[in-house]
Amino acid sequence: MIYILTGGPATGKGTRSDILANALNIPHISTGDILRDASKTNKEIAEKLSKGELISDEIITDLLKERIIKEDCKKGFVLDGYPRTLAQIHLLNELLDSLGRKITRVIELTAPDELVYRRILERRKCAKCGRVYGIDFPPKVKDICDDCGQKLETRIDDTKKTLKARIETYKKNAGPILDYYKKAGLLKTVDSSGHPERIVEEVNED
Repeated sequence: MIYILTGGPATGKGTRSDILANALNIPHISTGDILRDASKTNKEIAEKLSKGELISDEIITDLLKERIIKEDCKKGFVLDGYPRTLAQIHLLNELLDSLGRKITRVIELTAPDELVYRRILERRKCAKCGRVYGIDFPPKVKDICDDCGQKLETRIDDTKKTLKARIETYKKNAGPILDYYKKAGLLKTVDSSGHPERIVEEVNED
């Protein structure tokens, strides 16, 4: 089982990837997390990330290979944040072919722009433990972390201006990727306006 979750900003990729992975008892793999982990021991990657420079497709794919050949990925995995370009699609295909594995389904998450704005502008994060809260998972006490009692903060880049730019960038770049997977018969579009737990049912609905 290999599921890929894609979608624009604040469509719930991370949350739903976690839920789906837990339900299927397979890992949730985020290329963003892989790069951040690699930066702890790889100076070149750390410098590029700190400068906001792009990491080459080949490096990302090599890091992904190191992750998915581990024992806990034997049954499959949920991939979040990759591929984002046609070049990455072809590299991923080559990688999976070399391992004798195939993609089960590609899930595109969508949501109305109004909801996306609400999710971002009402999102809060605990500066101490990193837990994120929002309209789908609000804290029990307003602006206070359930786990460690710290005051929740708004991320510095969670503004309407930056969000608008991110949405436009996604819409501009996503077309070729979605078309590719649609032609391959792998694409399913899911409206993420509902409760995140529904993703388990939705990925297999016809």
